[in-house]
Amino acid sequence: MDLHQNLIGGEWTSGPDASENINPSNTDDVVGRYTRADAEQTRQAIAAAKAASYSWARSNPMQRHNILQAAANEIMARSKELGDLLAREEGKTLAEGIGEAGRAAQIFSFFAGEALRLAGEKLPSIRPGVEIEITREPMGVIGLITPWNFPIAIPAWKIAPALCYGNTVVMKPADLVPGCAWAIADILKRAGLPDGVFNLVMGRGSVVGEAILDSRDVDAVSFTGSVGTGKHVAMKCAENMRKVQLEMGGKNPLVVLDDANLGIAVDCAVNGAFFSTGQRCTASSRLIVQEGIHDKFVDACIEKLKSLVVDDARKDGTHIGPVVDQKQLDTDMNYIEIGRTEDNAKLAWGGERLNRGTPGFYLQPALFTETTNDMRINREEIFGPVATVIRVKDYDEALATANDTPFGLSSGICTSSLKYASDFKRNAEAGMVMVNLPTAGVDPHVPFGGRKGSSYGPREQGRYAAEFYTTVKTSYLLP
Repeated sequence: MDLHQNLIGGEWTSGPDASENINPSNTDDVVGRYTRADAEQTRQAIAAAKAASYSWARSNPMQRHNILQAAANEIMARSKELGDLLAREEGKTLAEGIGEAGRAAQIFSFFAGEALRLAGEKLPSIRPGVEIEITREPMGVIGLITPWNFPIAIPAWKIAPALCYGNTVVMKPADLVPGCAWAIADILKRAGLPDGVFNLVMGRGSVVGEAILDSRDVDAVSFTGSVGTGKHVAMKCAENMRKVQLEMGGKNPLVVLDDANLGIAVDCAVNGAFFSTGQRCTASSRLIVQEGIHDKFVDACIEKLKSLVVDDARKDGTHIGPVVDQKQLDTDMNYIEIGRTEDNAKLAWGGERLNRGTPGFYLQPALFTETTNDMRINREEIFGPVATVIRVKDYDEALATANDTPFGLSSGICTSSLKYASDFKRNAEAGMVMVNLPTAGVDPHVPFGGRKGSSYGPREQGRYAAEFYTTVKTSYLLP
């Protein structure tokens, strides 16, 4: 089996170690062999990025546009192939994988356009004859550390703006799913990106990630992952007075009021909580339901869950694929057991380990009812196909419960009331609010991010990405 190598200074380079990329739908299937970098090789990648930084920062905007658009075009043209790779290495269904590849193409295309739209300001001075210009300039070398749950979309929404605004990149994808990141590196290289502008170093976070954090030649770090690791990244960046952007966890509420359309509410809940195997930071893990509709909602959710097929991610008819690996499966099963022991909580459906035609990490979606917001299963992010139902009396209690969490990424409500929808949009303590839509699922051209323990630093995606990937310069001129 061919070895997929790191990309350093424009050259494909083997590391001292390699790992096998395993299909979670069939653990007998090896997707590919991917080299792992060590600390020294990571430092070489950082040096290559630094060496390329000056010329790339001053490159022609049309050059940046053309390269990013070429990458977008190839990703879209190969979306079925890349979606299949994603489904094979991460466990999303094939339809979800193809959709995610298409989203990555849209992101690259958006930032190709942004390369030609980087604007500044010209303001009058209070001093006669003095001119003022406010411009944005690249940060320099950007370290990107990405997670396993969106192996092509999240790398895209970090790589594309970094390159668009004239930065060079050192990227470490999740060690568990390096395939899609390697494909992006290959596409960018063939799109004509100059040597050293983008560098891919695959491997363990404890080795490659730490080398990125330790380097004084890295000017900014964008990280998506767990809260614990995010705090570590923040502290390391503070030591070096380095700009940092963190996207971390969520314990997202979906409020269902008595006046909600039951069908819409059930579709929002099941899609948001269980699709992508619940492995989304925007997943609806807390379903906060008003007492008048509670029983009908629970019954309808269970009926919907009974109709869903859990099987091989690439198999026709599969609605939910496997959990990503054994470690995450153990975490999910542990939380299901914790839920069983919480006072009064009831496992109303699922939570069983499943066997299918191939050896994989299959788990039946789990729905807990009669839970309270102080239970561990309602306080801690599980990151799997596990959701809880919390019964509330009225809208005010629903809003208070929704906001009673250390997280604040996405928050949703199902209602036919304009009054409650408007109040919820104003008062939900989250970075993103959904009305009669799943909490998971966002557009590629608008800002993404949250509040409290979910996010730290400037928003990702859309035009707001410039806040992180550029620095502002104010220039004065007396002609």
